[in-house]
Amino acid sequence: MLRTTTSQRFKNGLIPRNISSRRFLASRPDFYDLTSDTATEVTDDMFDIMRSASRKDDVFGNDPSVNELEHHLGLRSLLTQPPHSVLCDAQSHINLYECGGLAYHSQASVTAVASTNGVYLTAEDVDTNRVLEDVHNASTKVIALENTLNGTIMPMKEMQNIHSLARKNNIKLHLDGARIWNASQATGISLEEYGQLFDTVSVCVSKGIGAPIGSLLVGSNDLVKKARHLRKLMGGGWRQAGLLAKIAQHCIGTVVPTMPETHRLTKKLASGLEQLGIRILLPVDTNMVFIETTPMDMKELANALKERNILISSDDSSVTRLVLHHQIDENAVDKIVQVASDLINTKGYIFSRSSSKTSNVDVSKAYPSIQH
Repeated sequence: MLRTTTSQRFKNGLIPRNISSRRFLASRPDFYDLTSDTATEVTDDMFDIMRSASRKDDVFGNDPSVNELEHHLGLRSLLTQPPHSVLCDAQSHINLYECGGLAYHSQASVTAVASTNGVYLTAEDVDTNRVLEDVHNASTKVIALENTLNGTIMPMKEMQNIHSLARKNNIKLHLDGARIWNASQATGISLEEYGQLFDTVSVCVSKGIGAPIGSLLVGSNDLVKKARHLRKLMGGGWRQAGLLAKIAQHCIGTVVPTMPETHRLTKKLASGLEQLGIRILLPVDTNMVFIETTPMDMKELANALKERNILISSDDSSVTRLVLHHQIDENAVDKIVQVASDLINTKGYIFSRSSSKTSNVDVSKAYPSIQH
């Protein structure tokens, strides 16, 4: 039995009922997935690298491949006790997309602060909203920043200002650096320079750089020892993790250097869509473009792109994000702009010419049920 309602959208054949459109498209050689930079596919050379990886047990700390990766990303840390309250950006991943895990696991209150500029927290935002020492309060003990956040880069000067404020008030600093690779490649600021401002840093080797799985907590030896204990307490622990560590190290060396080209294509895509009248909601610093398509329905654009083997996130909102990565090329960018242009011209859509990038933009609707 074949699903015929969408078959006309595809040039070569029908979609079997038991195969999703994502899987169907992914089987095509010219398929592009812009739903997230976690959508990258494992490559053949990754399997070759896995064969050369060590096969020891990381739980006992004796896997050379894991240790090699850890040494590559070392950073000193002073965080030695649980916080009472954690201050973070209201738009941050740890606040919105982790099922309340921050409060659940840390047993700390969360102070989620809406940035005054709508893009990133400032030292003034932090100082105004931090919880002071008082017997009635859960005082701020940790400030958690995210860089990049929604694809935008937090200025180094602002992070330095927040660092000074934190040190003056004996507050620890954590960086959610899931996409810190993008920030570093876009600014030329090294990971070491970023890391020196923080007590702990988490980095992701899946988002952006293409490894199939993995995040790393970077900190002092004492902190990592404590983190391993807590990981075991929560039921975690890798055994033969060297296979994954070897792939992660490969991606750091081969994919990270390609990020400037991804950022160039992202800016080209944003510029092309903006010229059509589509509103760009946030500054385009790295690999994400947040768009608003009113009066055009986002699903209409998504369906038109799907016909050209391009997948984007869409739901009932007119807002979405387009996320580029190393497996998105110039051909995909040109296709997206052309498809949008054809759709706009065919339907006669007229867009408001109001300012594109405004402060205090709610981009939460750009995140349907997808991986972030």
